[in-house]
Amino acid sequence: MQLHAVVLFETPQEIYARIWANLAPRRPCPELDVRYCRYANANAVAKMRNGRLEVRITDLLEGAPAQIQEALAYLLLGKLLRITIPPMYSQRYRRYLHRPEMRRCLHLLRQERGRKYISGPAGEHHHLEEIFEDLNTRFFHGLMARPMLGWSRNSSRSLLGHYDPSHNAIILSKRLDQSDVPRLVVEYVMFHEMLHLRYPAVHQRGRRQVHTKQLREAEKEFPLLKQAKELLRKL
Repeated sequence: MQLHAVVLFETPQEIYARIWANLAPRRPCPELDVRYCRYANANAVAKMRNGRLEVRITDLLEGAPAQIQEALAYLLLGKLLRITIPPMYSQRYRRYLHRPEMRRCLHLLRQERGRKYISGPAGEHHHLEEIFEDLNTRFFHGLMARPMLGWSRNSSRSLLGHYDPSHNAIILSKRLDQSDVPRLVVEYVMFHEMLHLRYPAVHQRGRRQVHTKQLREAEKEFPLLKQAKELLRKL
């Protein structure tokens, strides 16, 4: 696969046509439909539909430099054509998204456009507000401001909890609000998500690190940690 220098002042259609020819020189380029859309995230997708290549990109990237547009095109078309792309393109694209100003823009986009279902803290068997305040007193001297708390719509077993910084919300899986789930398990999952609030994700060398060293060390302060994790594995 040949690497080409970025051509200035290309339209999005021209970028994707050029990179298609580079990746699949023996296949004629299909009709192209490249559009920027009002997504709530840095979403981008390329797919074939009725013989036409449709590319949809977040409008956040509409003014991105040509090198970033090209890197994204390589990633999307490489995935579509099942061709291995040199890692330089992925690294270039990640570094751009992880720039402080881009992270701020993404954060605002999620706040303005994203929808977040938050059921409220009261469950059938566990009350998240009560658990949060108990943990806040025991581990954070009662100084942590309470975010929005709620249960997920679905009873997920793979994602038991998450902290959403864009909406300042801790959401626990509805699977934990069952009579067979000990309070210790709910406390541990809540404590873990509170640590995400206390120790936000950091960006180093173009990568987002969610479980920082500080977070992992602080988690060891949870009593009966080993027992809680064992109960989680049984779930």
